[in-house]
Amino acid sequence: MSDRTMAWLFTLPTIILLLFINIYPLIWTVYLSFTNYKANRRGVEIAWVGLKWYEKILTDEDVWLNLQATAHFLFWTIFFQALLGLILALLLNKKFKGHEVLTTIVVLPMMLSPAVVGVFWKYIYQPQAGLFNHIVNAIHNFGEFTMIGNVSLAPWSIIIVDTWMWTPFVMLMCLAGLRSIPDYLYEAAEVDRASKWQQFIHITLPSVLPFLMLAVLLRGIENFKMFDLVNELTGGGPGSITELASIHLKRAAFEKWRTGYSSAFAVILFVTVLGAGNIYVKLLNKLKEK
Repeated sequence: MSDRTMAWLFTLPTIILLLFINIYPLIWTVYLSFTNYKANRRGVEIAWVGLKWYEKILTDEDVWLNLQATAHFLFWTIFFQALLGLILALLLNKKFKGHEVLTTIVVLPMMLSPAVVGVFWKYIYQPQAGLFNHIVNAIHNFGEFTMIGNVSLAPWSIIIVDTWMWTPFVMLMCLAGLRSIPDYLYEAAEVDRASKWQQFIHITLPSVLPFLMLAVLLRGIENFKMFDLVNELTGGGPGSITELASIHLKRAAFEKWRTGYSSAFAVILFVTVLGAGNIYVKLLNKLKEK
């Protein structure tokens, strides 16, 4: 056999597997989004409804509230994770006694399962015996309160947990950028009598920024489809204040069995993430070219 035949022989099984587990479900989902199909009704004839579900979703006030909750969660988690991740990376980049042990401790949260973290923090937020309340009341006595049961505080409760869990990931990305900066740049800057702030602005930040932007892209994609952590922590409540788009999709698909509707919603979310991701990647490429 030729080298080309051998290459196809080894790669074809993987290609077929990827087509089966990725492309086929996507095509099937798009098809179902134009029908009235319900997964709990076997044997019922599938009727074509056209753009009915797309029109219903895009004009539904509840859906826009879910997207608003998702945008609020997305913005603040990325903001805090980027800021704290960069600060931690700058601190841990300085070699001091025990910095390796401290780095290991800092990255522990991201090694846990999001569902486990959700359950873990649910007990921490417990109003009577939760550790969070004791710490807050030690700073200022607010009395007995609950983060996940309060309409105003619940959105921030999931932001705090996600920030605690995934800031180490951003930190590691930034740390990789800091470690890639050659020492001679700082030595040349010191010879030119550049201040620490000038070194940070003209050397450190431009070198770390591509790594930070990549971390923001990855976290943005993950948090847009965030489900397991929020589902275990608040379940979308109280009411629907923390019902992110993924929670709404799960309820429509597996509680109300509106398969056609949920397929259309999934397609809309997919197109949104794909479009936003492509725009962001183009901006990232322009930054690298500079």
